[in-house]
Amino acid sequence: MKFLHLGDLHLGRSLGEFDLYEDQKYILDQVLEFVEREQADAVMIAGDVYDRAIPSESATNLLDYFLSCLAGKNVMAFVISGNHDSDDRLNYGSSLFASNHIYISSQFRGTLYRQTVSDTYGEVNVYLLPFVKASQVRHYFPDEKIETYDDAVKTILKHAELDFGKRNVLVAHQFVAGRGDDPLLGGSESAGTRNVGLVEKIGYDCFDGFDYVALGHIHSSQKVGRDEVRYCGSPLKYSLSEVNGLKSVPLITLGPKGETGIELLKLTPMRDVRHLKGPIGKLLDKAAITSPADFIYATLTDESVIDDAMGIFQQYYPNTVRIDYDNSHTRQIERIDITEITENKSFEELISDFYRKMYSCEISEQELQVMKEAAKEAGVSGETD
Repeated sequence: MKFLHLGDLHLGRSLGEFDLYEDQKYILDQVLEFVEREQADAVMIAGDVYDRAIPSESATNLLDYFLSCLAGKNVMAFVISGNHDSDDRLNYGSSLFASNHIYISSQFRGTLYRQTVSDTYGEVNVYLLPFVKASQVRHYFPDEKIETYDDAVKTILKHAELDFGKRNVLVAHQFVAGRGDDPLLGGSESAGTRNVGLVEKIGYDCFDGFDYVALGHIHSSQKVGRDEVRYCGSPLKYSLSEVNGLKSVPLITLGPKGETGIELLKLTPMRDVRHLKGPIGKLLDKAAITSPADFIYATLTDESVIDDAMGIFQQYYPNTVRIDYDNSHTRQIERIDITEITENKSFEELISDFYRKMYSCEISEQELQVMKEAAKEAGVSGETD
C-alpha cells in the first residue's frame, strides 16, 4: 500500500495582503500529479485543513476540488480536523463522502475511528484521531486519571483494542515531542503552538507499535523519535521564518508487517517566499532582480527612511509582503532598555522620556498632544479631563 501524507493545508490563508488561493491550488495539483505518478492508494490529511473555523467559500471550493479529483482517480482520502478547523463544517457530508472512499473524522466521540483496507499483504487498519484536549477525553472516560494531553491520547489508545500484530497507521494532529526534545517549529504555527506548555505535549512513545504515524500541527517536516512518527509540515511557506525551508510530501510504502518505506517528494511552489536584505538601490538594480513574482520580505540597510518604500518595491516585486530596516538607528533602539524609564512616571513624563531615549531630542508640544489624544482614544492614558 502506498499513501501520501499531507497536513496543515490552511486553505484560505493569506500572506500579508495577498490571497494564496492560486498558490494552494497549484501545490495541490502537484500532489495530484504525485498521486498519479506514484500510483498511490490513499492520501492522509492530518488536520488544519482550513486556516480558520469559518472557512471562506473559495477555501471550501478548493477542498471540494481536491477531494473530487482523488475520488475521480479512485484514491482513498483519510482526513482529520486540526485545532484551526470547525468540527461541524469539516464533518459536513462525511457520510456521503465515505461512499466515495473519503473518510473524515472531525471530532472524537469516545471511540477511535478505524477504517480497514486491504492490499497484497493483507489488512491495514487506518486510525483517525482528530485534535483532542484532555477535557474532551475525560468526558468519555471519567474513571481514568487524565490530566495532560499525553494522558488523554494514551487513554484513547488503551481503549481502542489495537492489534499490533497487524499493520496499523494512525493520523493525528497534536504536539508530539521526542525524549527531551521538542519538534522544530516552522515559524508559521499559531501562537498557541509556539507557546505550548508541558500539559499539551505528547511523548512519541505513545505510538509504539504503529507502523506509521502521520502527524499534523507543526509546519516543519521532520521525524519525531523514530522515522515512522513524522510531521509532514505545511505544503507552502506561510511566514518569513520559513524562507530557507524545503517543503515536501512523504510517500509511505507499507510492505509486510515491520517494513515501512519513506520517501520525501519535493514540492515546488508557484511563487516562493524570499528575504532580501541590503540598500534599496542595490536590491532594485536591474541586474539583481530575479523571480519578480515571488513573495518578498525586504530588509533595507539604508540609514535614511525611504519615502514610499513599499510602493517603490512593488513596482519591481509586486508581491512584496513587508519592508523593515536594519541600520545604526534600529540597532540602537534594540539596545535600549525602556524598563528604567517606566517607574513612578506620569503619562507625559513617560512619553517625553521615551522620545528622548529614541531620538536624542525633546518631544514638541504638538507631538505630545497627538500622543495624548491617541492614548485617550485607546483608553490607556490614565489621565482625566
